[in-house]
Order: sequence, then structure tokens, then C-alpha cells
Amino acid sequence: MDRQTRRSLDRPDDRVASVLRFATELIAWVATPWALASYSWALAALSVVVLIGLPTVFATPGDKTQVIVPVPGPVTILLVLVQLAAAVTAAWAAWPVWAAVVVSVLAAATVVTERGRWRWLLRRGGRD
Repeated sequence: MDRQTRRSLDRPDDRVASVLRFATELIAWVATPWALASYSWALAALSVVVLIGLPTVFATPGDKTQVIVPVPGPVTILLVLVQLAAAVTAAWAAWPVWAAVVVSVLAAATVVTERGRWRWLLRRGGRD
């Protein structure tokens, strides 16, 4: 296999994207139940199970070291988008405007920095 082909199969260096993605995930895990708690404690608890559980169980091989249920790359991208949407929506619903603006900027920066990983996930699909 030539060097260019090998490089296209390798996961891109996404350390900055990983930090931003994880920060946004943490916000989603906190803000979503916070926003839903006034409606239903059960719904708030379920949101945490969904936001943490789905990405833990479903992953694209090669994107994580341990994969419980392998899925194609677009599913992993969709799970990230769900986290981003939850973080932004819940922040606007539950927190002061200044905090929601910060979360929105963080989510936008995450999308920008994730582009390389998403291209790789789309090319790679679910192949080992």
C-alpha cells in the first residue's frame, strides 16, 4: 500500500476537535437534564442515558479503541450532531443569554474542527 493510500485510511489528528467535542458533550449532559427537569425528572434522567449511552454503545470501528456495536461513519457524525444540538438548545432554554452564546460559539467551533474527522468517517464508513 502506498503512503498516500495509507494516509487516507489513517484517522486524522483531531486533538483540538476532541477537546471541543468533549466540552460540548459535557455541556449537553448538564444542560439538557437541567432544561428538562422542570417538565419531568424522568425525562431529564432519560436524556442523560440517551446522550451518554448512545455514543458509548454505538461507534465506528477505528474511531474508538473499543466498539460495542459497530456503526458506519455517518451514524457517528449524527450522534455528535445530536450532542451539539442538545447542548445549544438546552443552554438557550435553561441558562442566561451570555452562557447560551458561549455554548453556541463552542458548538460552532466544534463543527469547524470536526470537519476533517467527519470527512474521514464518511470515507471510512464502518470498515475495519
